[in-house]
Order: sequence, then structure tokens, then C-alpha cells
Amino acid sequence: MAETVQRPGLDPRGYIEREGSFARIAPDFRPVVATARDRLLDVFGARVDSAYLYGSVPRGTARVGRSDLDLLVALRAEPADADREDARALGEALDKEFAQIDGVGTLLYSRARLLSDLETYDLGWFVACLCTPLLGEDLAEYLPRYRPDSVLARETNGDLAVLLPRWRDRIAAAEDSEEARRPLVRYMSRHLVRTGFTLVMPRWNGWTSDLGEMAEAFASYYPRRAEQLRAAAALGHDPTGDPAVLRSYVDDLGPWLAAEYARVHGVKAPRPD
Repeated sequence: MAETVQRPGLDPRGYIEREGSFARIAPDFRPVVATARDRLLDVFGARVDSAYLYGSVPRGTARVGRSDLDLLVALRAEPADADREDARALGEALDKEFAQIDGVGTLLYSRARLLSDLETYDLGWFVACLCTPLLGEDLAEYLPRYRPDSVLARETNGDLAVLLPRWRDRIAAAEDSEEARRPLVRYMSRHLVRTGFTLVMPRWNGWTSDLGEMAEAFASYYPRRAEQLRAAAALGHDPTGDPAVLRSYVDDLGPWLAAEYARVHGVKAPRPD
């Protein structure tokens, strides 16, 4: 029998509440955010439709010198290679200027794609629930309210089987060093934990972005894999460059999770990229 307990992250009607706000940004990160906002306007100008913060900084959980700054920019047209290069250069400049952050990640999409039917339960949900408005019109006004159901689970993380071959290629192409592998461990650890969580999200009936809470929610339904996801949650915060960790992700945990995800929720609709 499915659980009906209301978990954190939901409003009284059972919809996922938007996480993050400017009020939660720690004082150490406010100059970074203010500069990022100004630089986005300088770099993209009238091409920007709207821009957002997401991740630990607007949630108020960022760690000085350890957390990255995550941005999403909605452009008025489909992003071109020149736009991506501008975003990369902007991120590098912010990272060098502010010791408070450890890297900058900027997602670029067109307004049309973010509001498309295909992306309603993936990028649309991401904007509406996980992003904090920084510039321009808030596209959440054009998107529905979301519940932690199987459709959302499928469309957010139901593509792990497609990603695994790409992960193997990235691992093979990486320089043979701890420093080169560490970002891969962090990224893949976080992705696997979030996928494990959304696998059980409809039964758990709630939302959280805390990796530890995600792993514990997963553990209550898949105890045999619990320690693997707990370890991945820890590495998502403090990654090593151990090649054995990466091998275990693409040869064991990842394939099992992809197969179980497809069995429970189905496969994510194909995307153009």
C-alpha cells in the first residue's frame, strides 16, 4: 500500500514548494550573487529573458570555499556556441574573483524550450520549484504546480541508461589524476543520489534537496543498496578522485538503478540533445 504521509517540501495541498530565496543567501555569498547578476546583464544584455539561482547558495546551505555558484539563464532565442563560451568565460572570471565559491555552473536554455510541453515535467519543474528568480520575468508563472508523482520522477531522472555510456566516455577521457577525477566523482555521486531519491519519491511523498536526506529516503525502500547511496551522498559533498568509485558507478550502481527506474517509472521521453 502506498504511503500517504505528508513529508517536508510540500505545501498543505501536496504540491512541491519552491525552495530557495534571497533571504536565505548567507552574507558571504551576497557579493558574489550581486556581481553575477550585473555581469549576466553585461554579457548577455537584451538576449536575456530571465535568470535564476539554484543549488546550495539560495537554499542557504552553501559552504564558503567549498560550494559552487549555480545559474540558469533563459535566453530569448536558442543558445549558440558563442553564448556558451560567454557563459564559460563569465563563470571562470567569477570563480577567480571570489574565493567564497569553488566554481560556477551556468545552464543556458531558450525561453521557448523551458516552457515547452516536452519540458513541463523536467526543465519546467526545475525552474518552478528549484530555481530562485534573479533577473527578468519569472517563468514559473506560466507553469503548473507539481506533485511528487511518477510522471515527475520519470521525466526528471528517467534517462540514466542514456547517460551511462557518456559517463564512461568522460571517465576514459579524463586525465589520470586525483584532481581530474574529483569533479567527476562529485557530479556522478550527486546525480546518482538524486536519481535514487526520485525513484522512491512518489512513495516517500515529499521533496528534499539534501543529499543525506535523499539517501535515507532511498534506504527505507532499498536497504540492500542503502550503503552505496549513503556513500555516494557523502562523496557528493567531499569527493575523492578514486577511480574505483567511478568504476562502481558505471558498472554496478548506475546500471542497476537505471534498470529499476525503468521498471518502476518507465523511460524519459527523448530530448533533442
